[in-house]
Amino acid sequence: MDAEWISQHALSIWAVLLAVALLGADVAWRRAVRRREGLDAAARSLLRPTTAIAVLVATLLIATVIAVEVREQAGLTVFDAALASDLRDNMPRPVLHGIALLSRTGNSLVLGSVAALVFLALLWRRHWRLAIAWIVTLVGTVVINSLLKLWFQRERPLHDHGFIIEKSYSFPSGHASGSMVFYGMLAYVLVVLTPPRFHRPIVVVAVAMTSLIGISRILLQVHYFSDVMAGYATGLAWLTLCVGSAEYIRLRQGRQATH
Repeated sequence: MDAEWISQHALSIWAVLLAVALLGADVAWRRAVRRREGLDAAARSLLRPTTAIAVLVATLLIATVIAVEVREQAGLTVFDAALASDLRDNMPRPVLHGIALLSRTGNSLVLGSVAALVFLALLWRRHWRLAIAWIVTLVGTVVINSLLKLWFQRERPLHDHGFIIEKSYSFPSGHASGSMVFYGMLAYVLVVLTPPRFHRPIVVVAVAMTSLIGISRILLQVHYFSDVMAGYATGLAWLTLCVGSAEYIRLRQGRQATH
């Protein structure tokens, strides 16, 4: 697909991708719950070892392919550069200003502050295992993303609109991986602790925020397309590992308590 055409229709494409992501999340959740009765059964359906391993392998494979393309300056990087350049030429400044406000909701200060409040709330309510899973998952994604940035040391695309200025390395996107892990783990914690009637909206909101924040970084030209896709892939891989482990422990201890 032509990078110039994408840049000219970026907002429409963003809206379509968001709608597809929300619809897919909603359908997947409803099918899991319909096939199984109750949260624990639905969770086992979605997070059974074969499913978790399949997701983990797929996301790591995607991340590896993207990383090789970036490392070798292959065809994907040509598309990256063309798209960033065309977006710089075609995105209206008022739109960029609005997207920048949205993108700031994924900043480390915002997510870190909310993460601290969630952690304290879990401790206060004596949800010790969830609190540990929460903090380990979030700290882990920060460490992983920082190490990958230092390993690749990819410079960011030119972004001279002034609404957001980023000076750290570009690959992979910390906003993409961070939003994936933060909102994904927050959804998991809330699904565990809230009545079933809230579960679908929780999952839908998590998918929406993850999609909006990650793609906003491409539109703002502070990340290349491959940066964000790699961020999503690495974030989902780590999230799958952490949520799968936490859910396995929770369900095992629940079974032991009934015996």
